[in-house]
Amino acid sequence: MYKNIDFDSIALTGEAPGEEPRRQYYFIAKARRYVKEQSEKLGRPLTAAVITFGCQMNARDSEKLTGILEQAGYEMKETEEADLVIYNTCTVRDNANQRVYGRLGVLNSLKKQNPHMRIGLCGCMMQEEGALEKIKTSYRFVDLIFGTHNIFKFAELLCTMLESERMVIDIWKDTDQIVEDLPVERKYSFKSGINIMFGCNNFCSYCIVPYVRGRERSRNPGDILREIQALVADGVVEVMLLGQNVNSYGKNLEEPVSFARLLREVEKIQGLERIRFMTSHPKDLSDELIQVMKESNKICRHLHLPLQSGSNRILAAMNRRYTKEQYLALAEKIRREIPDMAITTDIIVGFPGETLEDVEETIEVVKKVQYDNAFTFIYSRRTGTPAAAMENQVPGEVIKEGFDKLLKVVQDTARERAALLQGQIQPALVEEMNGQDPSLATGRLSNNTIVHFPGTADQIGQIVDVELKECRGFYYVGRQVT
Repeated sequence: MYKNIDFDSIALTGEAPGEEPRRQYYFIAKARRYVKEQSEKLGRPLTAAVITFGCQMNARDSEKLTGILEQAGYEMKETEEADLVIYNTCTVRDNANQRVYGRLGVLNSLKKQNPHMRIGLCGCMMQEEGALEKIKTSYRFVDLIFGTHNIFKFAELLCTMLESERMVIDIWKDTDQIVEDLPVERKYSFKSGINIMFGCNNFCSYCIVPYVRGRERSRNPGDILREIQALVADGVVEVMLLGQNVNSYGKNLEEPVSFARLLREVEKIQGLERIRFMTSHPKDLSDELIQVMKESNKICRHLHLPLQSGSNRILAAMNRRYTKEQYLALAEKIRREIPDMAITTDIIVGFPGETLEDVEETIEVVKKVQYDNAFTFIYSRRTGTPAAAMENQVPGEVIKEGFDKLLKVVQDTARERAALLQGQIQPALVEEMNGQDPSLATGRLSNNTIVHFPGTADQIGQIVDVELKECRGFYYVGRQVT
């Protein structure tokens, strides 16, 4: 493990090792020397900031970037006024790209004020050919660009950037490589995301993810279990298992392992209190997985099950590979087998060819399933996906009408579901002190509902019993029960 390595003692006179992760340890040691030399010249520590756009998988990747930067000797900051700023980008929707372009304009101004400043871009947006070309031509002040497949090479790329005055670009089209045991600096001491797989094989017609994240690759279950055991030994009580579709976990391993079987093994880890996971694709959520969730004392009562549309015509055009009827039957089975399971979802409005009648079908599903929450999105046209080339792109005014109607039903349903807990006593993981009222602690229930209650900072990371006194729409105000 990297925690046992003295990076200052690594010899840098010979060639870098060929095998991973020893190769990256070599480059961490080399970067450490460069950073130390620069810090001594400036008479102050070099600072760095990693800014994350997008999903939990990006957040986990950013923790790895931060861990490597800290081992290299950087002092981490939360603002962009730093000597090195890394943007870990998202490209699921176009507005994510536009946010990055906007922030780059701000960074250019900061760089003019700080001649030592370096700027790096990584993540899904960098795997998009059009975005990459735009950065290369219009944002020449960026120093380092890499993608999703070679994030483990960050230390090596960091050294190349520090040795060079040119823009360093290293984008891989794909990979089957997974490198373990690299430094990680967690945002939270008591909970952590765990990548169990990378990439996606589903190729939904609207989604850019398979093109920028690559095909599915599952981590070895032994490596996953060892990582969780180490995290628990370091104080973690809750883990979230991450994948674009966790239900597909293990299919490409030499010895295939189902996701349900992996969960059974994770649950055996002593000291681990809670297990979360996302995301589950409805097409392959198995009866075995439902049974594991039902029997578990550790798996949280929250399942994110993206619907995307309630119209069979639109589902087929999206290449979702299930029908409305199949989805409803699955949701009914989950509700029947695990009555206290909170179900949340994703819904897209405005997919090419969608009519207001199709939106009504989606609303019908929302009413039948009774989602605890739903994340509603306006369709974002992503160049390179089949949907982007489809005819019948939906006019904005039609999208807005359908979106507003759906959103109201979603919000009303979620409020009704949340109110069902009123008066109950539930265990809550204390995550932070309330930003508006420092006398209140903020906790998260097993079903992902937030509750605010009188508490103290020393309770952060603990699971406490809370009486849910007052439902305020989507969250609760309560009191701790001792």
